[in-house]
Amino acid sequence: MGRVTGKVALVTGAARGQGRSHAVRLAEEGADVVVTDVCRDIGDVLAYSLGTKEQLEETAELVRRAGGRCVALPADVRSVSDLRAAVDAATAEFGRLDAVVANAGVISAGSAWELSEEAWDLVMDVNLKGAWNTVRAAVPVMIEAGEGGSVVLISSAAGIRGHVPYAHYVASKHGVVGLMKALANELAPHRIRVNTVHPTGVSGTGLSLGPPPEELAAREPLFAMSAMNPLAPAVEPRDVSNAVLFLASDEARYVTGLQFTVDAGGTNKP
Repeated sequence: MGRVTGKVALVTGAARGQGRSHAVRLAEEGADVVVTDVCRDIGDVLAYSLGTKEQLEETAELVRRAGGRCVALPADVRSVSDLRAAVDAATAEFGRLDAVVANAGVISAGSAWELSEEAWDLVMDVNLKGAWNTVRAAVPVMIEAGEGGSVVLISSAAGIRGHVPYAHYVASKHGVVGLMKALANELAPHRIRVNTVHPTGVSGTGLSLGPPPEELAAREPLFAMSAMNPLAPAVEPRDVSNAVLFLASDEARYVTGLQFTVDAGGTNKP
């Protein structure tokens, strides 16, 4: 216990699933947490609903039960002003910001040449621009504090491999890796570490995307990871959160520029 005692973390996309798990795991180890989510559906191209304000408040209550103080507020990662408001809330309530977990992300399916511009733009705007917005809202405060810190960008096994049928998602998650590598170098003089975490399919997230296009089903059904991962078909949210916790803690004080896989061996498989 106490691996991040005294630290304050910001977690985006925290109304449910992995984001909720990250927030609770950090709180279990002593952190106070600001949690955000868009709290409404966006666009018409996603085959699932996004987290709600009620779910975000439930996350906040779970954080408090785990021992951490918590502030919850709606924020769309496509809006840097929303994220600056979240950072302001962290500093106003807790006086500091030590760790940032850019977790918010969306996915949809389709052959690359058949994707609509709306589908492409939404995935890129949330997954890649959203990570950039999170960083540019949080990093100035961390630099000014002069105490270093940790930025964890949630990528995916699809940020390493060329999974199908969602090229826009793959491109966005590869882009997150490039952003991380550049930031790790830019922020090293400020003792701010930047790393990516790469989960495979994560169970218990409540995400159902429906069947992939018929012509691709035999090759790689969406989220059908059992044939891809040597150790297990999927991992638990807490498995990913344990990686986030390590990277946010002082145990990882010299770890930066790392692509941390939590993928049951999937990205290593030929």
